[in-house]
Amino acid sequence: MKSREQEYKEIFIGEALEYYDALNRHISDLEKNPENETLLAEIFRLLHNLKANAKAIGYLPIADLSHKLETAFELIRNKKIAFADETVTVLFDGIDLLGELIHNLDREGYQPQDEPIIRNLDLVVESADKGSKPSERAVEVAKGPKYLNAKNIQLSDLIYIQIKKLDHLLNLVGELIIDRDRIISISKELDHPDLATVSSHLYRLTEDLQFSVMDARLVTIGSLFNKFPRIARDIAVAEKKEIHLDISGQDIQIDRNILQIITDSLLHIMRNAISHGIEPAETRVAAGKPAVGNIKLSAQSDRELVQIRLSDDGKGIDLDDVRRGIVQKGFLPAEAANELRDSEALSYIFEPGFSLAKQITEVSGRGVGLDVVKNAIDSIGGRIRIDSEKGKGTTFTLHLPTSIAVKGALLFEVDNSFYAIPLMHTDSVVALDKDELHEIGGLLVADIKNETITVISLNQFLTASEATMNLGSKAKLQGVVQNIIIVTYNNRKLGLIVDKLYRQQDIVIKPLNKPVDSIEIYGGVTLLGSGKVCLVLDVPALTRYFLTKK
Repeated sequence: MKSREQEYKEIFIGEALEYYDALNRHISDLEKNPENETLLAEIFRLLHNLKANAKAIGYLPIADLSHKLETAFELIRNKKIAFADETVTVLFDGIDLLGELIHNLDREGYQPQDEPIIRNLDLVVESADKGSKPSERAVEVAKGPKYLNAKNIQLSDLIYIQIKKLDHLLNLVGELIIDRDRIISISKELDHPDLATVSSHLYRLTEDLQFSVMDARLVTIGSLFNKFPRIARDIAVAEKKEIHLDISGQDIQIDRNILQIITDSLLHIMRNAISHGIEPAETRVAAGKPAVGNIKLSAQSDRELVQIRLSDDGKGIDLDDVRRGIVQKGFLPAEAANELRDSEALSYIFEPGFSLAKQITEVSGRGVGLDVVKNAIDSIGGRIRIDSEKGKGTTFTLHLPTSIAVKGALLFEVDNSFYAIPLMHTDSVVALDKDELHEIGGLLVADIKNETITVISLNQFLTASEATMNLGSKAKLQGVVQNIIIVTYNNRKLGLIVDKLYRQQDIVIKPLNKPVDSIEIYGGVTLLGSGKVCLVLDVPALTRYFLTKK
């Protein structure tokens, strides 16, 4: 993985070379039309941006030269010197030197022959102060025509590609993976040595191609995180609060599209943390806390997932108030709300319309708009979790995939049909005797790892009609031992009884076509190597459906 410094350097070089080519183009046009104010303004803007970028990343020779050229063109804009005669030659030489410095950033021991050119630029600027033309000395060392030899023409090693082109390329790779798995399956069936060798080679090639395309889409999370010090400062000033923001994990890489989708969500959570989590300074001091509130924004990689965590040391969330809010909003009766685990109760904060701002000031605003955040995370197949302790603070944790198109999934069978569940939502797999399941309230429940979890038979749910479906009947279960997949969504867990468990596999999820695209419990479809169609279950939709069954 590239270091953050190396990535920033590559980005800088790519942009700097674009600026350099544009400067050459604009100066050539300006020579033909020296009174063109638009060209002068654009040249000045390019030099100013190049100076600022070079200074920010520590390339001082480029920054200094850009500054000298910027000064010269500012004098031309102000009519203090004319873009003619010796001045044109000197400025072309200055631009050439700028390109030379940019092209040789990676060359160890490079020493530019810049003293005569720098001296000439200084003479051009000094001539404006004296109200005269540049001295004849200014052109004595001017270079001859530079581009008579093709070896002086250098192209950037970086190119910029539109995201939609990378999206299309990744979709094609997805189709290739599906056909690859089919070919490998056929190879095993035919048991032909030559076909086995070719299919094995095809597997390696497509795997390398997949990772190469996915790698091309990766950006560092720092490209988003580094904007938050200013964002947090502005929110704190507006709220008349003092905060300290600690950021870590900027080097973690993630798909650019995923980062774009979660930007608004992360901004919303940050705003909530400062506006409604961090208390006013006098309140914090009275509670024995530092007057300055602390917020931590971090990222880390966890296998094929990226975790983004935003935590504050504010007032936290009163769970008793949340339970009262659940009842007042009509989500659950009081008895059911009081039986909820703390994590389950907190999950209702993400429900549409759940806001305690008017009734309970202790958690004022914590739930406003968080359903929008949840929907954004769901759209990319991610998860969000909230943990809070009254008086101590609140933590939001986002579990995000590194890629949208190709996802790890658990394959299983129900009634001779194949299904898949994304690993993102898979908590664990257990095998229980039928006697360990209990019939309560029309559903089955089981004690798994000291948690009481609702369990349903997918065979009953997916194959039985509404009239004959009885999810709470142990009598309808086949066999003694039940294979159960524990899925998790929004701090809630649900057990799914399946007929057969298969394996984990990377799959390419394709959207369903009409009319089956309207069935909420299916999140898409994929094709297995055997040629069988495999439906992908939508875990969020399943858990929302059975929430009303409590």
